[in-house]
Amino acid sequence: MKQICLWMAALLLAAGCLAQTTPAKKPHTFHGKVQAVDANAQSLTVDGDKVEGWMEAMTMSYKVDDPAILKKVKAGDQITATVYDGDFTLHKVQVVPKK
Repeated sequence: MKQICLWMAALLLAAGCLAQTTPAKKPHTFHGKVQAVDANAQSLTVDGDKVEGWMEAMTMSYKVDDPAILKKVKAGDQITATVYDGDFTLHKVQVVPKK
Protein backbone atom coordinates (compact mmCIF):
# COMPACT_ATOMS: atom_id res chain seq x y z
CA MET A 1 0.00 0.00 0.00
CA LYS A 2 2.85 2.35 0.87
CA GLN A 3 4.43 1.74 -2.58
CA ILE A 4 1.15 2.57 -4.31
CA CYS A 5 0.87 5.86 -2.38
CA LEU A 6 4.48 6.77 -3.26
CA TRP A 7 3.86 5.91 -6.93
CA MET A 8 0.69 8.03 -7.02
CA ALA A 9 2.48 10.95 -5.34
CA ALA A 10 5.28 10.76 -7.93
CA LEU A 11 2.73 10.64 -10.75
CA LEU A 12 0.89 13.71 -9.42
CA LEU A 13 4.17 15.59 -9.03
CA ALA A 14 5.18 14.75 -12.61
CA ALA A 15 1.78 15.83 -13.94
CA GLY A 16 2.06 19.13 -12.09
CA CYS A 17 5.51 19.77 -13.55
CA LEU A 18 4.31 19.04 -17.07
CA ALA A 19 1.36 21.39 -16.68
CA GLN A 20 3.69 24.18 -15.60
CA THR A 21 6.08 23.72 -18.54
CA THR A 22 3.42 23.71 -21.26
CA PRO A 23 3.71 27.08 -23.01
CA ALA A 24 0.57 29.15 -23.52
CA LYS A 25 -0.64 29.44 -27.09
CA LYS A 26 0.26 32.82 -28.56
CA PRO A 27 -2.74 35.06 -29.37
CA HIS A 28 -3.01 36.93 -32.68
CA THR A 29 -5.44 39.59 -33.91
CA PHE A 30 -7.47 38.39 -36.90
CA HIS A 31 -9.18 40.63 -39.49
CA GLY A 32 -11.39 39.53 -42.34
CA LYS A 33 -14.58 39.80 -44.35
CA VAL A 34 -17.39 37.31 -43.69
CA GLN A 35 -18.37 35.38 -46.81
CA ALA A 36 -20.96 33.06 -45.22
CA VAL A 37 -22.55 32.19 -41.88
CA ASP A 38 -23.35 28.53 -41.11
CA ALA A 39 -25.43 28.34 -37.93
CA ASN A 40 -25.70 24.52 -38.13
CA ALA A 41 -21.92 24.08 -38.18
CA GLN A 42 -21.43 27.03 -35.80
CA SER A 43 -18.91 28.50 -38.21
CA LEU A 44 -18.09 31.49 -40.37
CA THR A 45 -16.45 31.41 -43.78
CA VAL A 46 -14.09 34.38 -43.76
CA ASP A 47 -11.77 35.95 -46.32
CA GLY A 48 -9.05 36.57 -43.76
CA ASP A 49 -6.11 38.94 -43.99
CA LYS A 50 -2.58 37.67 -43.42
CA VAL A 51 -1.86 37.21 -39.72
CA GLU A 52 1.86 37.68 -39.25
CA GLY A 53 3.40 34.64 -37.55
CA TRP A 54 0.22 32.55 -37.85
CA MET A 55 -1.33 32.26 -41.33
CA GLU A 56 -1.23 33.67 -44.84
CA ALA A 57 -4.27 35.49 -46.22
CA MET A 58 -6.93 33.00 -47.27
CA THR A 59 -10.62 32.22 -47.29
CA MET A 60 -11.68 29.34 -45.04
CA SER A 61 -14.28 28.19 -42.56
CA TYR A 62 -13.64 28.86 -38.86
CA LYS A 63 -15.51 27.64 -35.80
CA VAL A 64 -16.55 30.35 -33.35
CA ASP A 65 -16.15 30.24 -29.57
CA ASP A 66 -19.55 31.84 -28.97
CA PRO A 67 -22.42 30.64 -31.19
CA ALA A 68 -24.47 33.73 -30.24
CA ILE A 69 -22.29 35.79 -32.59
CA LEU A 70 -23.79 33.89 -35.54
CA LYS A 71 -27.04 35.81 -35.00
CA LYS A 72 -25.22 39.16 -35.19
CA VAL A 73 -22.83 38.57 -38.11
CA LYS A 74 -23.85 38.48 -41.77
CA ALA A 75 -22.09 38.02 -45.10
CA GLY A 76 -20.23 41.18 -46.05
CA ASP A 77 -19.39 42.21 -42.48
CA GLN A 78 -15.81 43.07 -41.61
CA ILE A 79 -14.78 41.36 -38.36
CA THR A 80 -11.95 41.19 -35.89
CA ALA A 81 -11.27 38.25 -33.62
CA THR A 82 -8.54 36.63 -31.58
CA VAL A 83 -6.89 33.43 -32.84
CA TYR A 84 -4.30 31.25 -31.13
CA ASP A 85 -1.39 29.23 -32.48
CA GLY A 86 -2.58 25.80 -33.62
CA ASP A 87 -6.28 26.64 -33.13
CA PHE A 88 -8.62 27.55 -35.98
CA THR A 89 -11.42 28.87 -33.77
CA LEU A 90 -12.32 32.54 -33.80
CA HIS A 91 -12.50 33.94 -30.27
CA LYS A 92 -14.14 37.20 -29.20
CA VAL A 93 -15.53 37.94 -32.68
CA GLN A 94 -16.59 41.56 -33.18
CA VAL A 95 -18.17 43.25 -36.16
CA VAL A 96 -16.22 46.31 -37.27
CA PRO A 97 -18.62 49.27 -37.45
CA LYS A 98 -19.11 50.66 -40.95
CA LYS A 99 -17.82 54.20 -41.48
